[in-house]
Amino acid sequence: MRIAKLGVVALALTAVLSSCSLTVPVAATGNPTGSKVGSASATGFLGVLFFGGDASIRTAAKNGGISKISTVDLKHTNVLGLVSTYECIVTGE
Repeated sequence: MRIAKLGVVALALTAVLSSCSLTVPVAATGNPTGSKVGSASATGFLGVLFFGGDASIRTAAKNGGISKISTVDLKHTNVLGLVSTYECIVTGE
């Protein structure tokens, strides 16, 4: 009985301490999929405190040396609702 309770507590702690990450497509153009990938990210705390991050499409394209954008994806990672990271991922040529 004690082992079962310990297992439930361990499972609950694992669920609470894990993070979630979701990547969703935002846009696609008629340009062919290129070999270049660029990204830009911003990290915030408590869902409202973002300090100087830039997760824009323009910055992601610039970071990847991309002038013709093919696809844009947004990746959101959340750790316990305390720390959120948004990453814009751009592909193209």
